[in-house]
Amino acid sequence: MGSFIELNDTLRISKEQGFPEILDIKKHIKRPYSLSLVEGKIFTFKNKPAVRVYQMPPVRCFLVEDLDGKWIYWGLCHIVEITHDYINKTTSGKFKIIHLNNSEEVKKAFELIDRNSETNYFSI
Repeated sequence: MGSFIELNDTLRISKEQGFPEILDIKKHIKRPYSLSLVEGKIFTFKNKPAVRVYQMPPVRCFLVEDLDGKWIYWGLCHIVEITHDYINKTTSGKFKIIHLNNSEEVKKAFELIDRNSETNYFSI
């Protein structure tokens, strides 16, 4: 009664919310990063609006960078920890990256998964 929880298969976060600083799309397009750059590392995200529940490992979530309202499908991640702030209605947590799309896959993923031209980073 009166509760609202969002179910998500996508972790869409900005750099301010915790998207890994080490990943830069312009550099990745020119020379794709290897998964070994981030493999095994635990990253933290914070203050995602709304109380959200994510897929649990071994089920993957899509990892999306929100860059000024444009979405970049970087790859796949596992959400390993979630914290809900019921007063501020936010979600924070930890994740690890399990797959990085190569530069062509990053472009193609948006086409296959999303198709919203307003949020397509590559339609700029």
